[in-house]
Amino acid sequence: MGRRKLSVAVLKGGRSLERGVSLTSGARVEDALERRGHRVVGIDVGHDLVARLRAADPDVAFVALHGRDGEDGTVQELLEVLGIPYTGSGVSACIRCTDKVLAKHAMRDAGIPTPDFLSFNETAFKELGAAEALGAIEERLGFPLVVKPADQGSALGIKFAADAAAVPGALVAGFSYSTKILLERHVTGTDLAVSVLGDEALPVVQAIPADAGAYDFEARYNIGNTTFVCPADLPAETTAQAQELALAVHRLLGCQGFSRVDLMRDDATGELTVLEANAVPGLTETSLMPLAAEAAGIGFDELIGRIVGLALD
Repeated sequence: MGRRKLSVAVLKGGRSLERGVSLTSGARVEDALERRGHRVVGIDVGHDLVARLRAADPDVAFVALHGRDGEDGTVQELLEVLGIPYTGSGVSACIRCTDKVLAKHAMRDAGIPTPDFLSFNETAFKELGAAEALGAIEERLGFPLVVKPADQGSALGIKFAADAAAVPGALVAGFSYSTKILLERHVTGTDLAVSVLGDEALPVVQAIPADAGAYDFEARYNIGNTTFVCPADLPAETTAQAQELALAVHRLLGCQGFSRVDLMRDDATGELTVLEANAVPGLTETSLMPLAAEAAGIGFDELIGRIVGLALD
């Protein structure tokens, strides 16, 4: 792309539960684009999105939306209808990444290591008596286990069930965020993240929560609640394996431009397992992709420029 001056519509905000994170990401992106000399139109996404996009007539849209509508292929489909190039992955990849269950089935089918899991929607519990099978579910996955909404990001709604007594409450919490929940074997170990830019895996980031074992929404986005180490303190072969797994997942799910893949390293065995992939990684001050890019010698402004360039390529 060089340094051609562009008109860029930055899509941010929206109405998902991750609105605040998106507004922060979008503001940082806007500042970076303006520093690079582009004409920036910030759009807080709402019912007038199509009208505002037509009025702006941008060369490209930078999708800084997180959560539903922005990360699940909805706005991407709309941008394709309008003929506007956009950053990040296409519709089908966004759908696969947003649905953690779909992504984990794809990984398991492809032989990519991911913690054992089961998934149920509300109908299974309300109409099919799935609660009667909880004992068998718990026996298969063991304790502690992790209960997650199937289609939320930013660690929203994640609960750790230490024993059988904690499972019902965790399920109620999960269903308050989504109609489908994921029950996953808990891996005691190190939280890792590998961001992918183009076809390159960036340095591995290690997250160390101040409250051990609680890498939730607050730990992720409140400065000081988590220490991030990049490059992660890992053996060289483990780093290489983590990056290879991230690239494999990025390609398997059909991601384009950029993504972030979250992994766990088992403390007991050293085994790496993939938790999920993010088609629209956060770009806030505490987000992991900018940190990884910086460790690779790519400043934030250059990172944003590269993402826009990949969209136009």
